[in-house]
Amino acid sequence: MRPTQTLLGGGGHGQVGKHGVYLGGWGNFGGLKQKGIVSYGIAPNRQQPLAGAFHDAIFNTWRRFSAQVFYWATPALAGYYLINWAVERNHYLNSKAGRAEFGEEE
Repeated sequence: MRPTQTLLGGGGHGQVGKHGVYLGGWGNFGGLKQKGIVSYGIAPNRQQPLAGAFHDAIFNTWRRFSAQVFYWATPALAGYYLINWAVERNHYLNSKAGRAEFGEEE
């Protein structure tokens, strides 16, 4: 048996929740199905896909850099000064003055 036209149309808002009342399809609860209505839109990321990208990249990079710089800069500087001291010490020990000072011990 086929529902009557009143049941297909929703039957008005006064009968919502009443047994036997057709509420409409998903997204159209309580009203008539709309046909022939077409709407067009454009997504916000399609309007200006790179709007503010360079500005945000600069400030986001600075924020991330400043949050992490103390974790890697401190050991990097300590390692640089340690290696620099070792190279200078090696040059001194292999120089004429270094051999004269420490040459007898080796």
